[in-house]
Amino acid sequence: MAPEDRALAERVHMTVTATAPDLSPKTWYGMPAYANADGKVVVFFQDSGKFKLPVLDPGLPGRGQPRRRGLWPVSYALQKWNAVVERKVVELVKAAVS
Repeated sequence: MAPEDRALAERVHMTVTATAPDLSPKTWYGMPAYANADGKVVVFFQDSGKFKLPVLDPGLPGRGQPRRRGLWPVSYALQKWNAVVERKVVELVKAAVS
């Protein structure tokens, strides 16, 4: 990973493991990911080296949002880390594991 992506990935890792300590870190398609007790990946990070933009996917399809809405975000681009981003990541991780 590029140094900027590695810094974001480290912040994501610290935030995910603090917010959802029951998730297990692993790699998924070569990217940092976090799985629940059933082994299902519920959060993963994609670096910009492969996808042109660092992306956090909190694994929300079918969870955290009722299907009747018809449309909801499932991936979030990460350009920088700050307190607002951290609060949103915590919120997304909590929704992904609920």
